[in-house]
Amino acid sequence: MRIAELVKPIKPKPPMTLPQARIHGLKQNVERDKQQLQAERDRQRQQRDAERLRKQQQRKTSTL
Repeated sequence: MRIAELVKPIKPKPPMTLPQARIHGLKQNVERDKQQLQAERDRQRQQRDAERLRKQQQRKTSTL
């Protein structure tokens, strides 16, 4: 078998209508917002962990 027999040709997609483009854009915004929210939560979590670690180290050095 040849590769050409296994691979189906890719057909170009017709341009989106205005309502389809609007829905597509809104879906992309939702995904981007979810990623930004997760990134912000991760940043705040790292900040809390760093502060917690700093306080623990400070307690250890003050007791010595």
